Amino acid sequence: MDPNAHKRRKIRETREAYQHALQDAFDARCTTQTEANDVVINYDLSGYAKNALKKYVPQLTTTYNAGELHDNHPVRFTNEGLRLDHQPENAIEWYVKIPHHEDYHLWMPAQPNPDQRGWLEALNAGDATMGESRLFERDGTWYLHVTATRDVEERSDVSAEERTPIGVDIGEASLATVCHRNDHGSPTAPELWADEGKIVRRLRKTYFTAKRRLQTRGSERIAESFGDDVWRQIDDVFHRVTREVVEYAESVENSVLVLEDLTYIRESMDYGDFMNRRLHGWGFAKLHAQIRYKAVEKGIPVETVNPRNTSKECHACGEVGYRPRQAAFKCTNDACWMGEYQADVNGAINIADRYLSGESHSREHTDGDDSAEDGGRLTAPQDTQADATKQETLGTYAS
Repeated sequence: MDPNAHKRRKIRETREAYQHALQDAFDARCTTQTEANDVVINYDLSGYAKNALKKYVPQLTTTYNAGELHDNHPVRFTNEGLRLDHQPENAIEWYVKIPHHEDYHLWMPAQPNPDQRGWLEALNAGDATMGESRLFERDGTWYLHVTATRDVEERSDVSAEERTPIGVDIGEASLATVCHRNDHGSPTAPELWADEGKIVRRLRKTYFTAKRRLQTRGSERIAESFGDDVWRQIDDVFHRVTREVVEYAESVENSVLVLEDLTYIRESMDYGDFMNRRLHGWGFAKLHAQIRYKAVEKGIPVETVNPRNTSKECHACGEVGYRPRQAAFKCTNDACWMGEYQADVNGAINIADRYLSGESHSREHTDGDDSAEDGGRLTAPQDTQADATKQETLGTYAS
């Protein structure tokens, strides 16, 4: 979007008010919409932004147990808040109405992402349903991320039993690990993104070290700018890895990607207070969300399973083992042939096997909120059980 000076000032006012309201509600550890409403009601925001906050803050404080917020949080609006206007005969084809505060809205010229223009046209024609939207600024340019959902025809008649499950293990050491079993039931073609895990760990360490140093000097604005650049680099790594995960799935006939259900992620993270805080800062939800929408675009189904003990059980015999080293899993069953195995690959196979055991369930975004990925340091997709009709959900960007 390219607003004029007046509109640019107004949307910055909206962003500032939203950030204050979000931080106050988060600091108050609001666990219900009623509690959040008591905090945000007095802010000069539209009802669409307040309603999005009332839904979002309890998710951060209860479901995700987030410890902190991003420095530059996008402004969220519920699905009723935005309006699109398409005038294809004009030089500027698209305008979008952004809620500023009660009874005052801003019509902004917008340039759609060419790869996702069809989704905006589907929204404008009523062939897709608009979900939650997010407004943010990057390098002086304003962007609007709109969630859209539409019904699509199933791309394959392959039954769930005929599909080949590919387990996806998300971790800190290896950013992602994928593996599946071949026709004989043996684990085959594992792929790990360990170097990318090192890159992200280094970037995060650099960010937090520099942030503390700059804040000590009182350079808050420089710290914020530096942080934005680091998180963009991390996001670039995330996008490349998730694209390659989906390409891996494309190479396997009749594949289904199997992820851990993030609604259970807290119960699977019991490593003590220090490691829990560290792992809650990992980008699980963002990686999951990116894998989801990239897989949808390629017609690859995504399923989720309960992650409990996927990293602790032996994929060969089911015995609970341990990790003598970060990258190694040791089976404690003397009768098991496996002995020691690559830990992340073992976890990926266990995730895939839970699909085969019938534990999996499809998670589609039918509530208009594709994920909470841009909020707390651990923010997981809020999914609801899918209808019988398959739906596609995609975040579309306009700038």
